[in-house]
Amino acid sequence: MKFGSVDNPSDIDFTLPADHPDTLKVLQNKPSERCNVFVGCAKWNKADLKGFYPRGTKDELEYYSRQFNSIELNATFYRIFPPEQFAKWYDKTPDNFKFFPKLNQEISHWKRLSDAITPIVDNYLYSAVNLKEKLGCVFLQMHNNFAPKDFNRVVNFAESWPKEIPLAMEFRHTNWYNDKAVAEDLYQLLEANNISNIIVDSAGRRDIMHMRLTNSRAFVRYVGANHQSDYARLDDWVERLKLWKANGIEEIDFFVHQNIEKESPLLSAYLIKQLNAELGTHLKIPNDDSDRQQKLL
Repeated sequence: MKFGSVDNPSDIDFTLPADHPDTLKVLQNKPSERCNVFVGCAKWNKADLKGFYPRGTKDELEYYSRQFNSIELNATFYRIFPPEQFAKWYDKTPDNFKFFPKLNQEISHWKRLSDAITPIVDNYLYSAVNLKEKLGCVFLQMHNNFAPKDFNRVVNFAESWPKEIPLAMEFRHTNWYNDKAVAEDLYQLLEANNISNIIVDSAGRRDIMHMRLTNSRAFVRYVGANHQSDYARLDDWVERLKLWKANGIEEIDFFVHQNIEKESPLLSAYLIKQLNAELGTHLKIPNDDSDRQQKLL
C-alpha cells in the first residue's frame, strides 16, 4: 500500500490522536463481555509475502489461514470473482477464519456510488455470500478525490445497503473531517445505518485520523513505514484497543499493510503477541515455531 507513504518516517509525529468525544458514547462505557479480534495482512500471495511461506508450500491461502484468523481481501477491488471462487476460498480455510473483502473499484472509483452501481453491488454480493459464515465485514474505500459535494450518493448507498451484511466505509478526502458539520453528518449517517467508520493510520495522512467509532466494531487499516517506529506505533494501538475493550468494543478488525509487504507478517505477529498479553486474547502467533520470531523479542 503506497497510500500515505513518506521518505522520512522519523520526522513524523505518530502520536495517536485523542478519541473523538462521541466514541466512548457509542461504546456505551461498559466493559465488553466478549470481544472478537481479527488480525491479518492485506494479501496472501507468495510474491508479496516473501519469506513467510515454508519451502514446498503448495497452497498459499491454506497455509496463511492456519497462521492468521483473517485476511483483508483486496483482490476483490480489482475484479469481481465468480461465486465458485469464493466457494473455493471457503473450502480451503478453517472454521474460525474470516474474509474482509473490499468492494470493487467500479463501485467506488469508476461509478463513484452513482445510481448505476446497484446491479454491480448485487452481482458482487451474490458472489461474496458464498463465503457464508466466513464473510467478515465488507468494506468500501473511496477515492482520494471523492469529496463531500457528493454526500447524497453516500446517503443513498448507506441507506440501501443490505443490513444483514456488515459494512465499513473509508473516506480519504480531507474535507470529510476538517469541516465539522460535514463530519458530524457523516458520523450520524454511519451510526444510523450501523456502518463502521474505518480508521486509517498512515504516515503521510495524519489529517484523516478521526478516531471516531460509529458502532461497536473498530476497523483499522494500519500502514507501516518499514521503519522501527512501526512497532512503537503498534504499542500505542494496543493501549487504545485496550481502552476501547474496557468500554464496550465488541469486535476489532486490524489489518497490517507495509509499503514493502514482506514485513507485514512480522509486524502482525508482534501485534498479536501484544494483544494476547494486554487484552487477554488467545490468537495464534504466526510462524511461532520459526526463527523469524526471534526478531520480535
